[in-house]
Amino acid sequence: MSVAIVTDSTASLDPDDAARERIAVVPTTVVIGSRVYTEGVDIDAEVIAGALRDKATVSTSRPSPEAFAAVYAGLVAEGATEIVSVHLSKRVSGTIDSARLAASRCEVPVHLVDTGQVGIATGFAAGAAARMRDDGGSSAEIVAAARRAGQQSTVLLYVDTLEYLRRGGRIGAAQALIGSALAVKPILTVADGAVVPLEKVRTASKALARVVELAVEASQRFPRGFDTGVQHLAAQERADDVAGRLAEAWGRGSVPVDEVGADIGAHVGPGMIAVTVTGR
Repeated sequence: MSVAIVTDSTASLDPDDAARERIAVVPTTVVIGSRVYTEGVDIDAEVIAGALRDKATVSTSRPSPEAFAAVYAGLVAEGATEIVSVHLSKRVSGTIDSARLAASRCEVPVHLVDTGQVGIATGFAAGAAARMRDDGGSSAEIVAAARRAGQQSTVLLYVDTLEYLRRGGRIGAAQALIGSALAVKPILTVADGAVVPLEKVRTASKALARVVELAVEASQRFPRGFDTGVQHLAAQERADDVAGRLAEAWGRGSVPVDEVGADIGAHVGPGMIAVTVTGR
């Protein structure tokens, strides 16, 4: 190993995929009431969904600089001479700031990448970095590959309510209030690193149909191919339906469906559906 790839657990990488692609994952922290959990270790989406339905106090915390430093040091001990650390948007989380503090103390160069994205869009960027590394790319080329993946990602997010995003400070109170007052179902996206409203639709079924349409439109920008996936929180049947419609539209056998991690789940609430399209 010469260049190591690191990301955080909000990237929603399957542990087996992360191990196969040799991507180290630094976990975030989730707090329910007074109990502290580590994402990917002792909490899952089911617990988060239940806590949100019960109106428990739920918050999340970025990994500490010490957590990043420990991972970086372990990779150096394994032979890494450089590290590329790929993370979610700084406008959504301070995770990359923790990584930056740890990088300043690391004995090898650490190159930080703010993907400007969330969820599996960050995971796809980390995957693009790993592929470039495996193809023999330099650290500069690996960084460029991760940034390009972030820039070429479209994230379409359906939520039953904007209330959870409002509570976590990910969307303005006025926007959440308007959505509730009009009884509309919002479709959101990520623009300039922030989660912003894209469209408002009157019913859930129409909103999900529109998400499918927008995802298909986004994919047409990438004639050389694209990565995609559907994520959900406590909405397996709804997610499977969206994935099935996308698979049919794209002529694919299937589209991957996964439940979101606890950190993202805490901010979007039960019923959430997200579709990500990332150009290759």
